[in-house]
Amino acid sequence: MDNKRRDFLKKIGTISGAGLLTASPVMAVAESFRDQEGAETLSHDKPFTLTILQTTDVHCQVHPHDELFWENDSAVFRKTGGYAHLDTYLRKERKKNPDSFLIDTGDMFQGSELSVKTTGKAMVPVLNALGYDMYLPGNWEVIYYKKAMQTLLGSLHAPKVCANMYHDLGEGKKGELIFPPYHIWNIKGVKIGFVGYTDPLVPIRQSPNYSKGIIYTKPEENLAHYVDVLRNQEQCAYVLLVAHLGLSQQINLANMVECNGVDYILGGDTHERVRKPIQCKYAKVVEPGAFGSFVGKLSLTVQNGKVVKDDYELVEVTAEKYPASKGIAALIKENEKPFEDSIYKIAGYSTIPLYRYFVVENPIDTMILDALNWKMKEIDIVLSNGFRFCPPRTTPDHTGNIPITEGFIFDMLPVDSTVRTGNVTGRQIKDWLEKEMNNVFAKEAAERFGGWVIKFKGMKISFNAFGEKGKRVQEVTVAGLPLDENKTYSICACERDGDPADMLCRMKNVANTKNTEHTLHSVMKEYLAVNSPVTPTPPKAATILDAPQTLLTQVYGVDYKFH
Repeated sequence: MDNKRRDFLKKIGTISGAGLLTASPVMAVAESFRDQEGAETLSHDKPFTLTILQTTDVHCQVHPHDELFWENDSAVFRKTGGYAHLDTYLRKERKKNPDSFLIDTGDMFQGSELSVKTTGKAMVPVLNALGYDMYLPGNWEVIYYKKAMQTLLGSLHAPKVCANMYHDLGEGKKGELIFPPYHIWNIKGVKIGFVGYTDPLVPIRQSPNYSKGIIYTKPEENLAHYVDVLRNQEQCAYVLLVAHLGLSQQINLANMVECNGVDYILGGDTHERVRKPIQCKYAKVVEPGAFGSFVGKLSLTVQNGKVVKDDYELVEVTAEKYPASKGIAALIKENEKPFEDSIYKIAGYSTIPLYRYFVVENPIDTMILDALNWKMKEIDIVLSNGFRFCPPRTTPDHTGNIPITEGFIFDMLPVDSTVRTGNVTGRQIKDWLEKEMNNVFAKEAAERFGGWVIKFKGMKISFNAFGEKGKRVQEVTVAGLPLDENKTYSICACERDGDPADMLCRMKNVANTKNTEHTLHSVMKEYLAVNSPVTPTPPKAATILDAPQTLLTQVYGVDYKFH
């Protein structure tokens, strides 16, 4: 509270105490105060700076971790992230400029053993202590189902926004919005408007039961309306769209006329690291990586009530540069204490760095497939979903190998799904592969959604990522023989909560499906116990013909590189 507002309240208190609380003197004091404040606002002909700071997709990675950077065409690893280290950075930034606004654009409650064991509750005091000013729910906020999502987000002190999540009243009828659609930051007489959107494909991308009771709509259905409200009704000087849609979808949205009037899209979901804002037809688009490794910093220069300049920087939260703050570190330690024996228990070792950043193949996925193949010996093809999830692990311990803890198994596989088997024809496999490839590499950005090339063992393919839809896959072999479209093959993958009984890994009409007694975690632990140390070198089960095997993003056609 500034000094003028304090003086105003003191005057009100004096009038009330003297028994003179009538309309006339109170209004006179109020008018006087408004005149002073208005004069102060109008006198702001000198430029000043507002800072908007963004994190996203931290996925409950509370500690600093190894992070992969692509530099000079090779992988380089540095220690980054950790909420206590982030706190140190934020304190420095707020001291540098008190006119700062901190937001998180989703995936705050899913991604680690600590989050699973506490159903996200351990994250609440940490997020509140960091002093966020606004939140947007991500696609994984539904991990513990709708009611838990509402409770977790409701426990956070700052406002939440989302303009496309509605209560489902049944039979496809929309109720009210679950969260307010927008928020306004009123600072020094200037209004900065935020409108929020999360991924409308959540019921398809996540296990369907997670989002039961929620109806999602596409941003373009009401975006123009809320931009009009913020621009013309609320007279905002600047309008930002906070999004958890994925970079391809955010670029697509920024080129749609419905986005006219939006200045910036502060995005999330696909863990992309946009260092130079992507200028689209109607707005600039950025996305600040994941796992707390980065903070997006947007600086707005304001003069005479207008934003006259914007600058963007992707800040690396290096653990060495920003030492852990004692308060947040102690809070994390306290929350972890009941579970630390499990979190830090070593399940096995790897001889090579473990990561999951490349679109086609990665050591983490290879290790998961190796484990499934080892356990499910009679299965022709084992499948695993492809996504850029889990921070790398590259630091050896005293053994000279890289420890794989039970906590890291949760980092890799936060949902301990049941292993399901079934039978499909070669034709089903071919059609499914084409569909999955289009999900990743579709020419139209609107057809792409989160996730990378599906992972598999027992099958090999070659493909053109940027080829014609339905004709990308060039060759498929199973057990060294060409795929026979009329032959029946056995497959296994993880069961998703709410999927039909005849679906596996988004493949429909799978015959003879059966849930086994195994889960992904039990398979991983047993495999590592018997086979450690492992060397999960990607075997080129999928060979990309028209791009590098080290492809790091599905985004193309714009000035952007992941590094």
